[in-house]
Amino acid sequence: MTMHFKAIARLGLTAAALIAGAGAAVAQTAWVLPSAYPPANYHVQNLSQFASDVDAATSGALKITIHPNASLFKAPDIKRAVQTGQAQAGEVLISLHENENPVFGIDVVPFLATSFDQSKKLWSASRPAIEKALDAQGLKLLYATPWPPQGIFTKKDVNSVADLKGLKWRAYNVGTSRIAELVSAQPVTVQAAELPQALATGVVDGLMTSSATGVDSKIWESLTHYYDTQAWIPKNVVFVNKAAFESLDLAVQKAVTDAAAAAETRGWALGVEKTAAYMDTLKKNGMQVVEPSADLKKGLADVGARLTEDWSKKAGADGAAILDAYRKM
Repeated sequence: MTMHFKAIARLGLTAAALIAGAGAAVAQTAWVLPSAYPPANYHVQNLSQFASDVDAATSGALKITIHPNASLFKAPDIKRAVQTGQAQAGEVLISLHENENPVFGIDVVPFLATSFDQSKKLWSASRPAIEKALDAQGLKLLYATPWPPQGIFTKKDVNSVADLKGLKWRAYNVGTSRIAELVSAQPVTVQAAELPQALATGVVDGLMTSSATGVDSKIWESLTHYYDTQAWIPKNVVFVNKAAFESLDLAVQKAVTDAAAAAETRGWALGVEKTAAYMDTLKKNGMQVVEPSADLKKGLADVGARLTEDWSKKAGADGAAILDAYRKM
């Protein structure tokens, strides 16, 4: 009898060990990743592919759930949410946080980088400083992807910067607020998720943004003109809470960084591809897509020179190093 119970006990322990082992095999880490943009936006589609790649590479050990359209946190709050661990990862328009550190605003200095090739060089020159600044805030940079070039949307003809005077100008970062000031427009802070309502209710009647945001917000329902100024190419950055990243197994960490590298490459290609498609969509929906006049170009170039000087003063030695590296590329 004693031997019988010992055998049963041994079987029970073996079964318990097998169950524990099975539990370990399917143990899963779950992350949330908030974004401010709608599901159809290519940045969010790229995020979804990134999450899918991580899932596949880790055999489900790390699951990342994307929360688009500012459904989890509003755009200005995403970075703080990741820093404090309310979300493990996030995507933001990095220039939203220029007030924290001027290096976060390098890509929205008007007319500094006006093509995708120039923007990629500027990213290469500024990435080390941005990575260092994020690291000091408890964040690990994963990747960055560009928006289409920025143009001016209005519902009237704009032949010079004087024609921008008095417009209710959508501002979403330091640079766009400063542009409003320099052209005597009225800055109104509106983030991407709230833009359709702001346009529909007349809170905003002029703005400088990408053709992508124009399409996302169906801007043709409120405004009529798009001036293709190609003023700058802003970037979204995706980052992760450093403690959350470091808690992962090394193999899972590598899967995340490999998927991030692929997402960055894919995102830059998508930026180029989608820009042409967005411009076609604007035209098909009745927007007047206009080449800026010589007077408007000159006025905007003067604004750009003022803003470059402003940014350089704020950014100090770090800014000078970035600009020097960029101009040597």
